[in-house]
Amino acid sequence: MFVNALHLRQFRNYLDEPVEFIAPKTILVGDNAQGKTNLLEAVALLSTLKSSRASRDRDLIRDRQNLAQITASVRREYSAVTLGLTLRRNGRRTVTVNDVACRRNIDFLGILNVVQFSSLDLELVRGGPAGRRSWLDGLLVQLEPLYAHILQQYNKVLRQRNAFLKELRKQQAHSSREHLMSRSKNTELALWDAQLATMGVRVMMRRSRALDRLVPIAETWHAAISGRTEELHIHYQPNVEGMAETLLRENPDRARQIFLQNLHNVSPAECDRGTSLVGPHRDEIEFTLNTLPVRQFGSQGQQRTLVLALKLAELKLIEEIVGEPPVLLLDDVLAELDPKRQNQLLDAIQERFQTLIATTHLGAFHQDWIHSSQILSVTAGQIVPDA
Repeated sequence: MFVNALHLRQFRNYLDEPVEFIAPKTILVGDNAQGKTNLLEAVALLSTLKSSRASRDRDLIRDRQNLAQITASVRREYSAVTLGLTLRRNGRRTVTVNDVACRRNIDFLGILNVVQFSSLDLELVRGGPAGRRSWLDGLLVQLEPLYAHILQQYNKVLRQRNAFLKELRKQQAHSSREHLMSRSKNTELALWDAQLATMGVRVMMRRSRALDRLVPIAETWHAAISGRTEELHIHYQPNVEGMAETLLRENPDRARQIFLQNLHNVSPAECDRGTSLVGPHRDEIEFTLNTLPVRQFGSQGQQRTLVLALKLAELKLIEEIVGEPPVLLLDDVLAELDPKRQNQLLDAIQERFQTLIATTHLGAFHQDWIHSSQILSVTAGQIVPDA
C-alpha cells in the first residue's frame, strides 16, 4: 500500500497543507518542533484512529479552531481509497471512506496499515506493562479491526464494574443492613463478573494468538541483529491464572470458568478496594535475554536491538496477514541507533515499504539513499521540496 497524498487542515501546527508523496522513501527534514512528528501522527491516526501523543481530540486541533481534518489518498494493490478524519473540539469525530461517512470505526480500520518507530518506543522495554499492552493492542487492531470493538466493549464493562465496586464499598461501609444489602448486590456483581469474563477471554485469546505469530519472527530478527550472541524470549503473562496454557486458550467456555473462579477468589479484596483486580487490563508481556528480564538488566544497546527486532517483526507479520506491505513511519529514530543497527534497518526497508522518515539532518543517510528519496523540508507547519 502507498499513501499518494495527504492534506492537513487545522491539525496541530498545520493551517492548510497538502503534500504528495512521489517516491517509496520520503525524508522529512527540519528543526525540532516544526511539524515533522505531527505529519507522521496524522498518517498513524488514519490507520489506528489512536494517537500515541494525545488522549483528547481537542489537543490535536490547531489553537482557537473548532475542528481539524485529515484526508489521504491511499493506493492498495487492487484499489484506490480516499480516507477522511474530522476531529471536533466540542463534538464527536467522524470518519469517511471515499467521502461516505462510516457508521462504525471498524468499517474504517484496516484500510491503511502502518508501523511506527520512534525514540519513544524504547519505553516498550523500559516502561510499565500498560505501554506493552497498548503496543500489542495497536498491532491487533491492524491485524483484526474487529478487535477494536472487542477491546472497547471490555473497557466499557470494566469501567461499569469498577463503578459498581466503588458504590458497593461505600454502601457497605455505611449500611446497618449489610447482610441484606450484600445478597442483592452479590447477584448484580455476578452479572458484571459474567460480562467481564466473556469479554476478557476474547481479549486475552486474541493477544495470545497474535504473540504466537509475532514472537518467532521477532526472535529471528533479533538473532540476526545481535549476531546470535543472545537468546531473546517473549512471554505473554495473562493476569488470569491458567490462561497461558495453550489448551485452555482453545476452549473459551473453560477459559471463562477459570476467569470467573479467579474473580471469586479475589472478590473480598475487590470489594474492599473498590476496583477490578483480575482481567486483561493487568496483563504483562515480558522480554528476556538469556533468561534475564531486559527491563531490569538490559543495556541501552540491548533494549534498542530488541525494539528494532519487534518493529521489523511487525512489518513482516502485517504483510503476511494483510497481504500488502504496510507503511513505515520513522520518527527521528536513526539518532537512537548505532551505525550497525541503522544499516540493518535501512537495508531491511529498501524499496519494499513506503517509508516516511522524520529527521533533523541528512547526515545519517548514505548518498544512494538520499538520491533515491523524496526530500521535503518542514518549517513551522509548511512543507516544501528540498532544493
